[in-house]
Amino acid sequence: MLLFGAELHTVYLFTLIIVGCITILYLFFSEIFDGLFEGIPFVDPAVILAFITITSAGGFLLEKFTALSNTLIFIIACIISAIISGLIYFFILVPLKNAEVSLAYTEESLEGQVGKVIVPIPTNGYGEIVIESVNGIISKRATGFENEPIDYDQQVLIIEAKEGTVYVKKYESHLQFKL
Repeated sequence: MLLFGAELHTVYLFTLIIVGCITILYLFFSEIFDGLFEGIPFVDPAVILAFITITSAGGFLLEKFTALSNTLIFIIACIISAIISGLIYFFILVPLKNAEVSLAYTEESLEGQVGKVIVPIPTNGYGEIVIESVNGIISKRATGFENEPIDYDQQVLIIEAKEGTVYVKKYESHLQFKL
């Protein structure tokens, strides 16, 4: 059968090559396109491109190696592509998007946490602390909450965080253990 003056398996092959190239370009520029489709569920350019690529590949292979009718080949290729694209979306893309959000932290989430001084904090000056959290180790610029000096290796409590700086006080544990 001819479509656009070419054999159908040739149309599948050219579609596969063109959409494959577009997919590679999408990998490089995906950040630009992700914002355009963010509010629409199930409309993800990666899934749409994968669907077309898999349909083209399946159609090409079925046209080349089977004697099924062209319509049946297209339907089978679309069904296989829908299943694989759905698996890609639900088992790869959705977990990746959720993981990306869960690794972030805000300055407000640092308030109340305990850190350790790695660069001493002078009076009316800045030093540096590290905070160990589920996201890893976070290093932040720090100053004394009441402009007091804090020595190296002291534990500090983060009182306030704003504009990239955390305001800290020496951490004093009130727990005493009796043996």
